[in-house]
Amino acid sequence: QVQLVESGGGLVQAGGSLRLSCAASGSSFSTNAMGWYRQPPGKQREFVAEISSTGIPFYADSVKGRFAISRENGKNTVYLQMNSLKVEDTAVYYCALYRSPYLWGQGTQVTVSS
Repeated sequence: QVQLVESGGGLVQAGGSLRLSCAASGSSFSTNAMGWYRQPPGKQREFVAEISSTGIPFYADSVKGRFAISRENGKNTVYLQMNSLKVEDTAVYYCALYRSPYLWGQGTQVTVSS
């Protein structure tokens, strides 16, 4: 069964860093783009970043310059390095495999305290 498993979330103070990982199992995903999304408390899920199968990244304006997405195809894993975290980055973070339909992970909680 194909699945995505996120890890690396937690509690961090504003200005700190976290690195999220998303491991895909069940198949090779080297030919698929992958993305990170987040759902802040009481709000809808929103786009954070994505990376093409060839490693080209794209970011939401709100995280540009602070977050970095990368992938390691040999490990079927995509990462999200989050620096200079802000309280408003608090959310459940989900990774997505871009296929039809999208495949989503279960999410990992990121809480940024002031």
